[in-house]
Amino acid sequence: MKHLILVGLMGSGKSSVASECARLLGWPFVDTDAAVEADAGCTVAEIFAREGEAAFRAREREQLARACAANEPSVIACGGGAVLDVENREAMKVSGLVVWLTASPEVLTERVGDGSERPLFGDDPRGALERLAAERADAYAEVAEVAVDTSQMTIDDVAAEVISVVGRARAAPQSGRWAPR
Repeated sequence: MKHLILVGLMGSGKSSVASECARLLGWPFVDTDAAVEADAGCTVAEIFAREGEAAFRAREREQLARACAANEPSVIACGGGAVLDVENREAMKVSGLVVWLTASPEVLTERVGDGSERPLFGDDPRGALERLAAERADAYAEVAEVAVDTSQMTIDDVAAEVISVVGRARAAPQSGRWAPR
């Protein structure tokens, strides 16, 4: 295992949990959305508005490829839609242990609020989250080796669970995929 890669819908806790996991492991933390924003000099929402989703996805693919190619093990928080790109899924699968963070629609909606900074939300955050969950479920399942439901857990609890998955992966590498939890 080279990297620890977290995927999931917005509001599932990817960035917060990845940051805590990086701290616990002593590894660098990479947030692909933050890397896209730093490179572009504007927010994800502004990229969507100015350049469109396809341009954002191209920027996202570049940042994820860069993170996955790093020699030093790191914890990578991927944007929620990164799994939609086949190149991204392949890069994730060969670059590390992929953990899918999930949460109930109610919890996700509570965490993301009105979604005013979320380009794919419109005026129905819950409906958008349910639609995105349905559209992306197969891609998340394809790439992830384990799933962790964050609905009733604190960031520290989720990070501890993810770190335990990392420990099991290091102790007993398997040729197959981990079963979702």
